[in-house]
Amino acid sequence: MWSSENSPRACCALARVLLVLASSLCAARVGAQGFAVERLYQSAPGGGWFVMDDLNIDGGWGATVAITSAYAHKPFEVVSPDGAQRVAVVSDEAFLDVGVATTYRRFRAYVNFPIPLLITGQNGTVGSLELVAPDVTVGTNPDSIVDPRIGFDIRVFGEPRDALRLGIGAQFIFPSGRREDYVTDGTARAMVRLLAAGDRGTFSYAGQIGLHVRPLDDSPEPGGPTGNELLFGASAGRAFSVGTDWSAIIGPEVYGQTPFQSSTAGNTGVETLVTTRFERVGTGRSFRLKIGIGAGLNQHGGAPQWRLVVGAEILGGRNSHFASQGRQHASSHE
Repeated sequence: MWSSENSPRACCALARVLLVLASSLCAARVGAQGFAVERLYQSAPGGGWFVMDDLNIDGGWGATVAITSAYAHKPFEVVSPDGAQRVAVVSDEAFLDVGVATTYRRFRAYVNFPIPLLITGQNGTVGSLELVAPDVTVGTNPDSIVDPRIGFDIRVFGEPRDALRLGIGAQFIFPSGRREDYVTDGTARAMVRLLAAGDRGTFSYAGQIGLHVRPLDDSPEPGGPTGNELLFGASAGRAFSVGTDWSAIIGPEVYGQTPFQSSTAGNTGVETLVTTRFERVGTGRSFRLKIGIGAGLNQHGGAPQWRLVVGAEILGGRNSHFASQGRQHASSHE
């Protein structure tokens, strides 16, 4: 029989039950916050490779206009520890990047404006984490320009066409866009890289190592950012002529990043691109076409299953060392 003496006990029991239910409900609804998934950190307009920089900066005042479009398949997939649950939060990602650079002697300054064209994925739950996929298209895109960047490069050692050139590059990324669209961290970022490049006969190479200052470390997603990262990469290719007016170089680029935190030291993302670029030299102006196709060698934190990149550049006000070099190589082997 109910009595007033039992009321406090019943209320306490009911409160405990409600608290347990609320805690369970909250645990099942821990929401992902989103972060900048894209890991194709391009070199400056006119830098030669897609990611590496050939450091062929020379001459008087010059300018380059570059347009690049890239598509990545499954750049961010969350997998449960036992492998039973897999959710491709970002399954398809396409960007357009517009860049402008100016050069003088051994110095370069540039700006880039990334524009998302398509970002879609799958909703799902992995463990206690509720994942909501982005839904960005050109027609309904609230993020017209995301994370624009400004960069500065300098060639500190060597001359164009030398067997060894060294340089330093820095990029500053300004937060723009919505984290839930997986296009930005919502914080300012910066990159500082030591650059190397060279040419020997028909062989060309480039490499880099650097620091990605990434303050974000609050994303609950497995594979999300965990603070500052070490950047690395290298490329190599062979130059040759194509007809009388065009030159080309073909070779792989391998690049990636790894966090400095010891607890996530195994979370290294690595991908490769097989890059082909063609260049035509005109009077005071050059035209370059680039295409790259590759895959994630270690899919983590933005390295996709596969990627396709195409780009076009107009270089004005300075000669193209690469193109003239390619023709010289070809003529010397005829």
